[in-house]
Amino acid sequence: MKSRNLASISLAVMACGFLITLFLPENLSVVLLRGGFEAGLVGGIADWFAVTALFRHPLGLPIPHTSLLLKNRDKIIQSLISAMENELLNKESIEKKLRSIRIVSMGSGLLTKLFGRKKARAEMLEQLIGLVQRISSQKIVPQLQSALADYIREVDLGTAADNMATRLMNEGKDVAALDYALEQVSIWGGRPETRAMLGTIASQKLAEVKLGGFKGMAFQAFVGFMDEDMLGEMLQGMLVSGIRDFQEEDSPYREEIIREIRVALFQLVNDERRVASLKEWAVDELQGEAGTVFLSARLEEIRSKAVALLQEDQVQGGRKLFALYAMLVRRINGEQGWIQGWEERIRASLIGFVEANHYRLGLLVKENLDQMDDASLVNMLEDKVGKDLQWIRVNGALCGFVVGLVLTIIQLM
Repeated sequence: MKSRNLASISLAVMACGFLITLFLPENLSVVLLRGGFEAGLVGGIADWFAVTALFRHPLGLPIPHTSLLLKNRDKIIQSLISAMENELLNKESIEKKLRSIRIVSMGSGLLTKLFGRKKARAEMLEQLIGLVQRISSQKIVPQLQSALADYIREVDLGTAADNMATRLMNEGKDVAALDYALEQVSIWGGRPETRAMLGTIASQKLAEVKLGGFKGMAFQAFVGFMDEDMLGEMLQGMLVSGIRDFQEEDSPYREEIIREIRVALFQLVNDERRVASLKEWAVDELQGEAGTVFLSARLEEIRSKAVALLQEDQVQGGRKLFALYAMLVRRINGEQGWIQGWEERIRASLIGFVEANHYRLGLLVKENLDQMDDASLVNMLEDKVGKDLQWIRVNGALCGFVVGLVLTIIQLM
């Protein structure tokens, strides 16, 4: 039963009781009950008037000092705003509360609970799969090309290449490259087809030589004596023997070649004109059609692999996702200084936000209350506090009844 109905019933009981006792034969019980009901009726009416006068005019009559809430609407609103800004939600209390909260730890705990649920992980993976599939490579490729082109233009390739060359030489990679090249040339030079090719080339070039006199006669006699096979075999032997000499670590020719290779390498990486030309070539290739096709293909490959991995993990209940989250949490927990720093940054940002926007609490309350008409405001207040006020009416009627009995007994005595 609603408290308002109960209050009205209590008042009606007192009124009916008083009226009934007026028509009953006079005796001690009737006199006592009439006194109780009379006092209860007076108390109930008085409390009804007092409670009603807070919200509206009793019986619609403009009695002075009634409808107090509407007459003092602006004062009540300002009081609410002042209480909220200076008492309930003042800056100091909010700041104190924020300083007592471990924001990162609290957020980590909430995330851990979320990631601990299999259904939540499956939903996350579903969202991630949709996000990856919706990414447009046509929009990303131009931005990626522009970013890479800017990086190539700004990067100091000369210094990077010099450092790389120095590192390669310190690790002996240039010597290893020379040995690999000599080994491959040696294998190629030892082949029968190579011997035949060398013989053919040597025979053709010797036939083109024109010498006169005794030297010419001697040369022609030599050429007539040597056929292609003999020339090829001789040149092949010379080639293989020369390569073998270069492969010997104590060979002076080997040291000379390595020295020349290193000098040429450093000259190349320190040639600003060539480095600039290399940059321009790389930028042109990157922004050209071939670069676009290459980047688009690579992005599609990455997308396909990412979707496949996410779908596989979704079937497994998000185990890899949870393992990745757990690894990140363990990593972060080991960096207490980093956590403390982020705690301070987030807290400072929140405190700054509160200080800059604290006045908006009062504005929000005022805007919401100003949007309500008188009837809506009264109904809201009655809904929130009217129930307790109606019990004042019930208590007034009951208390009045008891007081009436006491006063009647006193009069009889």
